[in-house]
Amino acid sequence: MSKSILFQPYTLGSSIIKNRMVMAPMTRSRSNNEGNVPTALTAEYYAQRATAGLIVSEGTFVSTKAVGFINVPGIYSAAQTEGWKLVTKAVHEKGGTIFAQLWHTGRLSHPDLHNGELPHAPSALNPFAKAYTNDGFVDTVVPKEMTIEDIKQTVLDFKSGAKNAIAAGFDGVELHAANGYLLQQFFNGYSNHRSDEYGGSIENKSRILFEILDALEGVIDYAKVGVRLNPSLHNAQGMMLDEETIPTYEYIINKLNDYGLAYIHLTEPFTDVSEIPFAVTEVAKHFRPFYKGTLIINKSFTKETGIKVIEDGYADLVAYGVPFIANPDLVARFETDSPLNTPDQTTFYTDTVKGYTDYPAMAE
Repeated sequence: MSKSILFQPYTLGSSIIKNRMVMAPMTRSRSNNEGNVPTALTAEYYAQRATAGLIVSEGTFVSTKAVGFINVPGIYSAAQTEGWKLVTKAVHEKGGTIFAQLWHTGRLSHPDLHNGELPHAPSALNPFAKAYTNDGFVDTVVPKEMTIEDIKQTVLDFKSGAKNAIAAGFDGVELHAANGYLLQQFFNGYSNHRSDEYGGSIENKSRILFEILDALEGVIDYAKVGVRLNPSLHNAQGMMLDEETIPTYEYIINKLNDYGLAYIHLTEPFTDVSEIPFAVTEVAKHFRPFYKGTLIINKSFTKETGIKVIEDGYADLVAYGVPFIANPDLVARFETDSPLNTPDQTTFYTDTVKGYTDYPAMAE
């Protein structure tokens, strides 16, 4: 009997991965050390989950200005790059493939994380959301509108992050342009009120993403680059849909065909958007015709729905988030229809082993 399509190997850019299950990027806040450096504990966590076809690391900050969460490992310093080498080595020794997710939180941050300075954003508009600081989740503030110089520096920061990721041994990088963070803040008319070349038209609002991609030329093979997008994000993370939102993503995704990327990584809606006139309720189904390359889809998939979305032709790979937190051997559990461990949500963002590397595998 042939293996289910979910468990079959797949050619992803320049890598051949073991199955079509992706471990989604998830912030875990375990780098509670000076310099926010990945540790041997980080390496153990990812190595435990190396049976995933692809691991996308937790978002890793491309600069100090990108920070929006405490205890998250960055990828802007030499020490952080050395720390990530522990992680990639451990994953590769288990036969895994791992991409680094390059992250800038933009306005979803707080002055407490920037020595009292305001976080950066396309426009000086408060998202009225939460940032995670040493005092827990706190209210966001009105950010500083980025100058052209700030934007150009941010492009260089992503380029530097990609360089460091390759030096650290990652198999590729994913640009985090989703979930209300900096790049999506540029895409969205609700968060971007600029009147210069980075605001107004669809082409202008998406310009920063393509400037980053263009900056990566010669740094990393585009077949090792993915882009994460969340087109129907609404009433969450400071984002709201308008009549230009979906056309913006249609433009972006169509243009991404020109780069020969490893993949695009899309997310189904975080909230119920069935009554929102500008929304797309089935993201993979809508955007599949626009993109000619590999499409990863994410958001609360089970084994059965994951198999179905691939068999229906709407996605090539399926990303699983929380199930991988509690089940390091999620692939084997799905293959054998075994019961899953229950995740402990109280330990998602703590700074200890508990709820991180102590979930038992089936053999235990």
